[in-house]
Amino acid sequence: MSEAPEVLTEVEDGVLIVTMNRPEAKNAMNKGQCEGIAAAMDRLEADPDLRCAILTGSGGTFCSGMDLKGFLRGERPSIEGRGFGGLTEWTPSKPIIAAVDGYALAGGMELALSCDLIVANANSKFGIPEAKRGLAAAAGGLIKLPRQIPPRIAMELALTGDFIDAKRAYELGFINRIVEGPAIEGAKELARAVAANGPLALIASKAIIRDSHSWSEEEMWKKQASYIAPVFSSEDAREGAAAFAEKRKPNWKGK
Repeated sequence: MSEAPEVLTEVEDGVLIVTMNRPEAKNAMNKGQCEGIAAAMDRLEADPDLRCAILTGSGGTFCSGMDLKGFLRGERPSIEGRGFGGLTEWTPSKPIIAAVDGYALAGGMELALSCDLIVANANSKFGIPEAKRGLAAAAGGLIKLPRQIPPRIAMELALTGDFIDAKRAYELGFINRIVEGPAIEGAKELARAVAANGPLALIASKAIIRDSHSWSEEEMWKKQASYIAPVFSSEDAREGAAAFAEKRKPNWKGK
């Protein structure tokens, strides 16, 4: 009997669902799973019929971090230019939603940090406990977390290694929605709302929110214009206006 793939993919209504599939290891990241996520993100980027993606984990856990057994063997679950899990140093132009059940710890939290939206089960836990193992959250936890939650709280999480629950993560603005059942169901609902919108508008909006933190006041309007101009001159912009006037759903073409 062949082994199950370390990453599973399926498509529902323009949404690519990417599932980390090492439940026996709480989806700890190894090289194969990392490469599978990277391949799925390439598919998301290349397929014009895909509007966004959901990243989730099987077996009731999102991702427990790096596979330490692989680490001791000298394996690094990262890809040059893309980072841990094939995602922490690079993001596709289309939106990604993390659907978090159970634990998102260490590299698992850093994967969630790298997604654009997060839906979490009420019992989920988040943390960057690397310091407890003599390591540091080098896959973005120390860089991205203080940009997404108050810096002093990020400092506390990094220095203590303590976890926070979904309620606290929501209060801090780290996650978008809490659900009582499987996170994937809430993520699908959110993904449907995203995927219904103009694909060029989604890409431009994500890019501006992602990049604008480094823009000065002097340059921000000019830089935004370079992202926005192709959207406003697109066929989709005219279709969106026509659909509104005609009280119908738009037929997006992505151009």
